[in-house]
Amino acid sequence: MRMGVRIGIDVGKVRIGVSRSDLHGMLATPVETVARSEDAADRRRIARIVDELEAVEVIVGLPLALSGARTASTDDAVAFARSLAGEVGVPVRMVDERLTTMSASSALRASGKNSKKARPVVDQVAATIILQHALDAERATGRPPGDPVETSIGP
Repeated sequence: MRMGVRIGIDVGKVRIGVSRSDLHGMLATPVETVARSEDAADRRRIARIVDELEAVEVIVGLPLALSGARTASTDDAVAFARSLAGEVGVPVRMVDERLTTMSASSALRASGKNSKKARPVVDQVAATIILQHALDAERATGRPPGDPVETSIGP
């Protein structure tokens, strides 16, 4: 298992959930919810988190349909990840995130949280689930999870 903090990202249309791992890449925990913006303020905030935590990698959830087909949300997340790759100085990877938001919502309901009040927390929990799955996959296979993202910003 590679050493270093990883950042997990759950991209939504309104909010972006952010999580982090410990230095050993064993456990993912929530960090914050960042408001989605048109002016790149969201990506700049995530870049600051990456810098503050001295992260070595960013893991972005890839929302595919249950069938594995791409959706409008898939295209949005890919575009966001490419743009983010241009803002952060570390590798960005995308991992399949099917059912993570639903799992996060179910977990919060089970803990007695009101779904409307918990929406920002759902995004953080979804990011935590995405990152934990990526960490577990790397530990099981010995390979970095998902696929690398190339920046959309050219020379």
